[in-house]
Amino acid sequence: MDASARSDPEDRPRADGATGILSGLNPEQRAAVTSADSPLRILAGAGSGKTRVLTHRIAYLAETGAADPARVLAVTFTRKAASELRERLARLGLRQGIQAGTFHAIAYAQLRQRWEERGIRPPELMDRKIGFVARLCPRGPSTLPLDVTAELEWAAARMVEPTDYVAAARAAGREPPLDHDAVAEIYARYRDTKKRRRVVDFDDLLRLAVRDLEADPVYATARRWRFRHIYVDEFQDVNPLQHALLSAWLGSESTLCVVGDPNQAIYTWNGADARYLVDFDRYFPGGSSVTLVENYRSTPEILTTANSVLAAGQSRMLRLRANRPSGARPTVTGFADDTSEARAVARSCRDRRRPGDPWHAQAILVRTNAQAASLAEALGGAGIPHRVRGAGSLLKQPEVTEALRRLRGSLSVAEFLRDCEQSAAEGPGHDDGTHLGDERRANLEELVRLGNEYLAIDPGGTPTDFHSWLHATLRDTDASGDAVEIVTFHAAKGLEWPIVHISGLEKGYVPIHHAEDDPESTEEERRLLYVALTRARDELHCTHAAARTFGTRTVRRSPSPWLDDIESALGTPPGPAHRDEVARSAAGARSQLRRRSRRSAATDLTEADSELFEALRAWRLEQARKADVPAYVVFSDNTLAALATQRPGSPEALLEIPGIGAVKAERFGDSVLQLIADAG
Repeated sequence: MDASARSDPEDRPRADGATGILSGLNPEQRAAVTSADSPLRILAGAGSGKTRVLTHRIAYLAETGAADPARVLAVTFTRKAASELRERLARLGLRQGIQAGTFHAIAYAQLRQRWEERGIRPPELMDRKIGFVARLCPRGPSTLPLDVTAELEWAAARMVEPTDYVAAARAAGREPPLDHDAVAEIYARYRDTKKRRRVVDFDDLLRLAVRDLEADPVYATARRWRFRHIYVDEFQDVNPLQHALLSAWLGSESTLCVVGDPNQAIYTWNGADARYLVDFDRYFPGGSSVTLVENYRSTPEILTTANSVLAAGQSRMLRLRANRPSGARPTVTGFADDTSEARAVARSCRDRRRPGDPWHAQAILVRTNAQAASLAEALGGAGIPHRVRGAGSLLKQPEVTEALRRLRGSLSVAEFLRDCEQSAAEGPGHDDGTHLGDERRANLEELVRLGNEYLAIDPGGTPTDFHSWLHATLRDTDASGDAVEIVTFHAAKGLEWPIVHISGLEKGYVPIHHAEDDPESTEEERRLLYVALTRARDELHCTHAAARTFGTRTVRRSPSPWLDDIESALGTPPGPAHRDEVARSAAGARSQLRRRSRRSAATDLTEADSELFEALRAWRLEQARKADVPAYVVFSDNTLAALATQRPGSPEALLEIPGIGAVKAERFGDSVLQLIADAG
């Protein structure tokens, strides 16, 4: 739900026309709603009211006569979002005329109308794409067609032809389940087979819609007249094929308004290209922008935590400003192992449920599907109703489904587990260290872990017994009613909960292992964590484990490097001075905090140490200004005081200073050590 709508939850029709539509909007939202500019980009941060602004803009322009509702086309990325948009417009008085839908739904409607007008028998729309691809693939694991299909969809989204696939995939660093040439051959056969059988897939709908508009100027002109005013939501998720269709819809008289958040661009791996939003002027010359940074969802403490993660990265464009009063301080807690962590998260869910509160007010967010199993097990053991959202359940993953089919023919559970462990070690289909390889391996290893746990309980259990135990242990205890939700970071986008627990904040998960050596992928992982953090409204609790079991292996784990940034942001607890900031200027409140912290940190320093302390403070201020972050995000005053008194002389000694982790030591270490050396 769009958080800002809570200030006007019903979006009721206003009796006083345009003035009423604008009531309750903040100045930034009002500017976005009333702007006459086109093309217009609305940069809308998390919880800033983007859906509210989009619907109010459509209603305002219709009310003032600037746009005919019957000529408005609103493009979303999900059917649910399109339905919500139509419902909100209806509450604003626009019950008919507005066309809203996904790129694919709109393109299909366009094609059906054209086929009917020209007397063309429509091709068959493919309903089982993976099965179609499977017949073109060589023999292999059951997951191979799924992986190849994902690769073909990436190529289609990027408008890559079969003849160009090898070069494009290598340039993009793609690691498909087969070698590049084999995938290119399957891609070409897939295209030819579809054409021969007069079958189209969903990507073809977009491609054919573009082709018709580009090939027939008269038809294109009529289409552009019909839908003159175009709105696109979640514009950071647009891929090249969708952008091509949007460009084909636009004419010289068209108006365009897009809404998006570059900080929530998390689908590059799937073909999305946030540059259409970030470099808007390049793709839509003469465009203007309005930025929404007033966050209505989260407390200031949660926003400070989320902002600190982006502030240390390279791709930050929006810095959110809290509209809500101060709340509970987020927590970061480490545990000895993953079992202890899962049980602690379950206890935390129970402890935070007040009388009368629903369980669904809480969610547990994880980076991978495999992590959900141990948490579901812990919640079930604690008697807490829960469900794994979407396709995140371990038992729904294709490699696990395939493994469980083999279980029926196994002589023993131990034999089955040895087979799974070997599959995980060899790589389920391919062992390339990529997203698919890491995820599939982790899922099989989690299945092995559960199997060993079962054997410890029932050493004589049969494969049938294990299958029943597994489904009973991991079942959603309240699949449709009130339950704590376990959700992956990606699936959590667009959602929010009063209380959010983020589990597994460890290197290898956050960032994910396969992204660590690629700067662009690492930045996307940083944005993904930001998305997870900004799902929380009132409380945020982060956990990590020092050891984690993968199959039969117990592996030591390091905290996520971004916990340095989070803990630094939490290092100055937001007390009364922070609450006063709502009523006073932010600069004045920060000045008070700095003076108070400085007096506390510098009380016992010698004269020489005080000089170094002040030099470090001046350096810190310079770094903070460069990064546009509060000074304490760089280092707290207590950390500066420890540097001034202990005067570390090496990178190793620097890591012994409280508040300095590996990430900050790498980022600032040389400068700090040079300052200390210069001070003698």
